[in-house]
Amino acid sequence: MSDSDSSSDETDVRRAVVLDYLPHGLSDDGRPQYQKSPAGYAMAVEDFQLYQVAFDENERLTIGTRVIVEPASEQDIVTQCSTVDYDDLSSGAQSELEYVVSDLVEEEEERFVDFYNEAQPITLRLHQLNLLPGIGKKLRNSILDERKRKPFESFEELEERVSGLHDPADVLVERIIEELRDEDLKYKTFVGRREEA
Repeated sequence: MSDSDSSSDETDVRRAVVLDYLPHGLSDDGRPQYQKSPAGYAMAVEDFQLYQVAFDENERLTIGTRVIVEPASEQDIVTQCSTVDYDDLSSGAQSELEYVVSDLVEEEEERFVDFYNEAQPITLRLHQLNLLPGIGKKLRNSILDERKRKPFESFEELEERVSGLHDPADVLVERIIEELRDEDLKYKTFVGRREEA
């Protein structure tokens, strides 16, 4: 019983991974140095939303640290945050992005393997699986046929059972990065899609 209680509280809290930490504040902040607070960029764990954040000046953070960005009442290290686009990120945050996304996909393997198990058609001619880099009609049909026999349980199993599908985790990472970089992308499968509680 306590598990379900804690999970319902957890869904209201948005956690993010720090992509870049700037102890002297943002370079485009015109205020004098003594008025600037440490700042940086972070990416939401659940839906990959990007944030510009201000941090408590008494905290020293490293890239990869997890922080709470929402709701404001739960923030401990973050003092302010706002959503930003990929182009607003610092070059340091942009270069860390792929590593952080890759770590998240590996950490939450079950969630991402389930994408392969549950992906659905978007239109009569387009399937969610076809949005993934390198997955055409033939590979998509192989995945669909194999998952009908038995759902996939790991990336390793996906690779073993679907001939031609190499590194299914990397394929997802590549798609997530593409969705983050291109805000005009017509279909977004991972970025900005928040599970509603």
